[in-house]
Amino acid sequence: MLEAIIALASLGLIFGLVLGLASKKLKVEVDPTVEKLIEVLPGANCGACGYPGCSGLAEAIAAGKANIDSCIPGGKETADHVADIMGMSSGDCKEPLIARVQCQGTVDKSKYIYEYEGIPSCDLAAGYFNGSKDCQFGCFGLGTCAASCPFDAITMGEDNLPKIDMEKCTGCGVCVEACPQNIIRLGRATQRIFVSCSNTDKGKDSRKVCTISCIKCRICEKGCPSDAIHVIQTGTGTIARIDEEKCTNCGWCADNCPTGAIQTIEPLEDFFKMINNRVPVKEEESKSGCAACGLCK
Repeated sequence: MLEAIIALASLGLIFGLVLGLASKKLKVEVDPTVEKLIEVLPGANCGACGYPGCSGLAEAIAAGKANIDSCIPGGKETADHVADIMGMSSGDCKEPLIARVQCQGTVDKSKYIYEYEGIPSCDLAAGYFNGSKDCQFGCFGLGTCAASCPFDAITMGEDNLPKIDMEKCTGCGVCVEACPQNIIRLGRATQRIFVSCSNTDKGKDSRKVCTISCIKCRICEKGCPSDAIHVIQTGTGTIARIDEEKCTNCGWCADNCPTGAIQTIEPLEDFFKMINNRVPVKEEESKSGCAACGLCK
């Protein structure tokens, strides 16, 4: 019995020494810069940066293959930390993005062709006459986007439409990929005017299925003082869309849209509070609400 114990103990000691030596000889050296970068990245592993998780992005940044602001969920704060580690400036970081839902077809504004009672999945509903709404471009309202959001920034409202929490949304784009109707897009955080409709049918046809749809009347296009909104051609028809590079957020299009298809984030105080920690906003601008549209001249 004693001999067996001694033999097992000896084997354990020998194997321990072998493993110890092997761990030193075969040790994979990790770049200390990569380790520091992994520590400051969010750790969400959402893949919005295009790399396989935060460790993959850290290696790419350290190798100079990715920009310091490649982490979309981390925003400017993470970019600042990454810049410090890499000995660079984050002054030129791109503006953060926020998800926008391009549909306002609530139960009281849209026509329904049947009542869906299946599993709450937009992907499954798409297989049944492309959803229960008569509008073939509208939101199914089953919450696939909310379930996919890794930051709990989307909730489903009582009107069966997704609500984006602009303070939680990181612009990772996971919901954009999850939506089978392609009605969610990413827009600049400072953009407070957007077309909330995706119906590309002719005006009379789109109005039949939803009272708040874009009817392609071109009033917004003709009246925009910045030439920032146009009714454009898509693969399925036409729809009004805003050029965020030109748009000054003056709100003329939203105020004059006959159907209310163009939305404005209000009140201004809430809008500036939301973006204040994401992009630089001068205090005097946030108080005045001036959009520099030029209409007062």
